[in-house]
Amino acid sequence: MKLLKTTFYSSIITLIRVSSGFIISKIVAILTGASGIAIIGAFTNFFSIVLTFANGAINTGVVKYTAEFEEDEEKLKSLFSTSFKITIYCSIIIGMILVFLASFWSNLIFVNKIYELPIKILGFTVIFYALNSLLISILNGKKQIKIYTLVNSLGSIIGLIFTAILVYIFKIEGALYAMVLSQSIVFFVTLGLIMRTPWFNKEYFNKKFDKIKAIQLSHYSLMALVSALTVPVAQLLLRNILITKLGIDEAGYWQGMMRISDAYLMIITTSLSTYFLPKLVSLKTDKDLRDEILNGYKLILPLVFLSCLLIFFFRFFIIKILFTIEFISMEQLFYWQLLGDFFKIATWILGYLILAKAMTKIYVLSEIMFSFLYVFLGYLFTDFFQLKGVVIAFAITYLLNFIFMIYIFKKLLFKKNSIS
Repeated sequence: MKLLKTTFYSSIITLIRVSSGFIISKIVAILTGASGIAIIGAFTNFFSIVLTFANGAINTGVVKYTAEFEEDEEKLKSLFSTSFKITIYCSIIIGMILVFLASFWSNLIFVNKIYELPIKILGFTVIFYALNSLLISILNGKKQIKIYTLVNSLGSIIGLIFTAILVYIFKIEGALYAMVLSQSIVFFVTLGLIMRTPWFNKEYFNKKFDKIKAIQLSHYSLMALVSALTVPVAQLLLRNILITKLGIDEAGYWQGMMRISDAYLMIITTSLSTYFLPKLVSLKTDKDLRDEILNGYKLILPLVFLSCLLIFFFRFFIIKILFTIEFISMEQLFYWQLLGDFFKIATWILGYLILAKAMTKIYVLSEIMFSFLYVFLGYLFTDFFQLKGVVIAFAITYLLNFIFMIYIFKKLLFKKNSIS
């Protein structure tokens, strides 16, 4: 599976996701304003944390070992069966926690109990999303990129339809319902698409629970759980800092900037998640790893740089098209956010090498350290630079993170004749 081919298919996913996301942002901005964008951003962070716990945080491990065991059918059966059981058990436990403590979570995330019902619905339906994530991870690991592309694209379209209808009827709460229900329906779409594939039969999912496979997956679970907690929690904390210091509208402007950033980078991050991990796992020598990493930089970083330039020069037009004139204050955020995005992607390319090598301690250390730094700098800089301070903190954090990654892999990157 070549990077260019993967990028092509990823661009299809991204085009549909970005188009859907932009339309959703426009609808939400018109009907609910900046405060609505901020609330939906908070729920999105909470949503990502919940879903990571609901599947036992095994997705990355499933991708790695599916690719690694590609030629060993018995190992695949053991892996899929064990993963299936982990997903079922974890999603049931998390679902019960959400249902019975919905009032607590609503008050914690939104400082208001009125969003209790969407959280309860999430608790009842989270098992479907968890199973869908498992199936998509298997597709990724098996490099079945066409089905992978179709499933993700249909998911975005379903999300758009649900959001348009429910936001119109229920306003902000409708957007939360849409996020929960659309993801559950996508599971049945995925199931329908893969039922005829050779590997999808009961023999691959009814084997005994394999403790060794579970332990192997647990290394990736720890990394995924740390990532699931640090990144969204950091954003939740920063959002609350902005609300406290500057007001909910300012938090909404920052959330709008984040949505733009996530959208245009999606083609890159989708390509990386779909291609790099399975590819890096399959490479055996440092030379091959270094060549793959450097080729990735040569292809991806110029694309990111060009995208950043275009977005910066057309920022006023982008704000007016995607949101409303109320969001024009976002203009001041673009320079530092885009600079941070560039270093973010540069960091992520090496970050997939950490995942491929299962360097758990380094991964956990870097995630915690730089998330803490991001929040600390964001808190500090908002006093000096107001709203702009949070994106300055973002850029500095990822610059330092990139330098840290280069230090970790300096032997691999700069010793041409190293072989392992």
